[in-house]
Amino acid sequence: MSTLPYGLQPSGYRLPDATRLGRARLQVTNLPRSITFYREVLGFRVVSESSGAALLGAHGDDAPILELRAGAAKPVPRGGRQGLFHFAILLPDRASLGRFLRHLSDIGAQAGASDHLVSEAIYLSDPDGLGIEVYADRPRESWQHAGRELTMATIALDAQGVAAAGGSAPWTGMPTGTTLGHMHLHVGSLEEARAFYHDALGLDLVVWSYPGALFFSAGGYHHHLGTNTWAAGRPSAAPDEARLLDWELVLPDAAAVELARASLRERGHEARASGHGVSVEDPWGTRVTLVAAA
Repeated sequence: MSTLPYGLQPSGYRLPDATRLGRARLQVTNLPRSITFYREVLGFRVVSESSGAALLGAHGDDAPILELRAGAAKPVPRGGRQGLFHFAILLPDRASLGRFLRHLSDIGAQAGASDHLVSEAIYLSDPDGLGIEVYADRPRESWQHAGRELTMATIALDAQGVAAAGGSAPWTGMPTGTTLGHMHLHVGSLEEARAFYHDALGLDLVVWSYPGALFFSAGGYHHHLGTNTWAAGRPSAAPDEARLLDWELVLPDAAAVELARASLRERGHEARASGHGVSVEDPWGTRVTLVAAA
């Protein structure tokens, strides 16, 4: 039994506290253009590149965070699709976020910004309209909760304070320690999202009063996954559109992967072995792949 002061645990299988995100695989319309954007605007390093694909990571770290694949003929349609709302890149500290914010200003990139109480975030889109968040967490000891629900909000970012935290050092790209922090998905139903991601997959539910959204996590994190119904009524992304192909949840070992697979199967979800681990699709066709930590 968890001793966390917040969050609702699933009644059955619960993912281990050490669960984290691995990489996200994205399909894009123009691979060279996307590589340029992710390198020059976001500051990723190209870890490797082959015909039709590229792996991107932080500087000083060979672990891939994103995989870009050619194959889309169309960008994300206006209004979005069921599937990706945004993927979120977690920087190691507020100073890094400040340097990134100044960098965006220096190059004239358009971006939004929000304070979520547990984190501070900057939002932008790639050339195909795929949503991106770049954020830094506040110290966990400062997070608040009301009863069993973690307190999150969307308020104005103190952009001057964030920029000042970066000091005088220039932005030199995604620093060591950068990771894929969370995913946020459009779904058709919050009830079905809870049944799949909480009851079947085993994530804790941590925020449920946010309008039109639910937030899930493992180990007391503010969220590894957000789901929302803000694109309700829209279809799922088509095979020829820019989209999220899949995202990884990294579990501590192979035994944990098999336990999660069994929980999914018990609730009627087919989890199949793939080249990367065990993959399963949510009710809207978004694939999550469970992999064991190396």
